Amino acid sequence: MAAEKPLNGKIILLTGASRGIGRAASIACAAAGAELIITGRTTGALEEVDDEIKSLGSKSTIVELDSKDLPALPRLAKEIHSKWGRLDGFIANAGQLGQMSPMPHIEPESWDETILVNLTSVWHQIRNFDSLLREAPAARVILMSSAAALGPRAYWGAYAVSKAGIEAMGRAWAAESEKTEMKINMVDPGGTRTGMRAAAFPGEDPLTLPTPEDIAPAFVALMSDNCPHHGELIKARSYISS
Repeated sequence: MAAEKPLNGKIILLTGASRGIGRAASIACAAAGAELIITGRTTGALEEVDDEIKSLGSKSTIVELDSKDLPALPRLAKEIHSKWGRLDGFIANAGQLGQMSPMPHIEPESWDETILVNLTSVWHQIRNFDSLLREAPAARVILMSSAAALGPRAYWGAYAVSKAGIEAMGRAWAAESEKTEMKINMVDPGGTRTGMRAAAFPGEDPLTLPTPEDIAPAFVALMSDNCPHHGELIKARSYISS
């Protein structure tokens, strides 16, 4: 008899699912049995992910969502509550690189937008989805971080600050959830073959990097009931089979 899929029956919300790591993580979680709620700014790209999810025998709900649209988040939470009553998993993947420039030269509009998308919006997501996660028997959360959070990284500006904030916020939320069955972790994907990485390192050979699909097993493991981690920064590459 085939082993049961580790995420069978779970409802997982994943932001920024239309490309790169978000796309690969969505498809990997679907292959492991989860039903996905996938968000992104482009419906057409999400439909392509949905097609792949359907081909695996799972299903997803597409939500066109810009992370800057904060009033949309309580509406989404209400719809999730009405349809499912809970969230078993939440992967806050949506983000942007922002302006790579010396700190004093960053344009204020770029600073504000990067902090909004990468940090403030995630706090609003936590605020709106926390009660849904607590309705699940053993919810799992992943907040996306980066090695840039630890620095020093010249010219990474608002992106580095936003990811340092994500780690501090994730640790605080995890500490507040110690007496629950919910487990909250941060993931550093490491150098991965994505469009954002190419923009940050234009001279780098992308073929030297793992693909998003290579690191996707980390997301399945951290969404699983037997995940042993809580309040930790996880290196996604540690889940790549040797």
